[in-house]
Amino acid sequence: MEVRLLGATPDPIRVIYTAARTCYSSRSPIEIMAEHPSKPKMVRLIKRLFAIGHHSVLEHVSFTFAIAGISRSCSHQLVRHRLASYSQQSQRYVTQSTSYIIPPDLKRDRRFQTALLNLYELYRDLLKRVEKEDARYLLPNAQATNLVMTMNLRELIHASSLRLCYRAQWEIRALFQRIRKLVREFEPALGAFLKPRCQHLGFCPEEEPCGRYRWVDRR
Repeated sequence: MEVRLLGATPDPIRVIYTAARTCYSSRSPIEIMAEHPSKPKMVRLIKRLFAIGHHSVLEHVSFTFAIAGISRSCSHQLVRHRLASYSQQSQRYVTQSTSYIIPPDLKRDRRFQTALLNLYELYRDLLKRVEKEDARYLLPNAQATNLVMTMNLRELIHASSLRLCYRAQWEIRALFQRIRKLVREFEPALGAFLKPRCQHLGFCPEEEPCGRYRWVDRR
C-alpha cells in the first residue's frame, strides 16, 4: 500500500478561520483575511468551534490523496464515505494482473493461494472469448486497485474516527493511519483531529470494545 498527498487547500488554517469569523462578523471575509491574526489565535478558534460542534467551516478545506495497492475489499469500504470524490482504476478497461492483497492470516494458506492462481488463469482464458467488462465478474475482493480520493476535512475527521478504531478491519485502518500521517505533516494542527472516535468522546461506543477506553452501554 502506498499513499501520497497530491494536493490540499493552501493555508487551510486561515481559510477555516476566515469562514468561521464570517459567520459572526459584520465585516466581509475579504476584510477578515486582511487582519493577519497569529496562527495560534486562529488554531484556538478552530479548536473551540470543533469542541462546540460548529464543524461546517471545516468543509472549506480539502485533501486529495493518491492511493495505490489496496484491495477491492478495502476500496468498497472506503467509498461508503459518500461525501468524497473518487476516481478508481476500472476493471472494465484495464486488464487485471496477479496483484493481490492477502490478509496476514492467509499468507501461508496454500489453498487460498491456489484458488487465486486458478481464478487468474480462468480470467485470462475468459479474456480470449469475452470482454473485460464480463470477465471481471470472476475477480476476487483481494484484487489490488488504485484510486484518487478527494475529501473535505469534516468528512475526513468523521471517516478517520471510524476507520482508525481498533474494531475496523486491518487494511482500511492501515490506510487511514497513512492518511493521518500525511495530514499531520502538512498541517499538524488539523492532523490532530484525525483520531478514533473513542478519543473524541472519552469512552468507547462499540458493542465489542478493544479495552483501550471505558466502555459505555448505549443500548
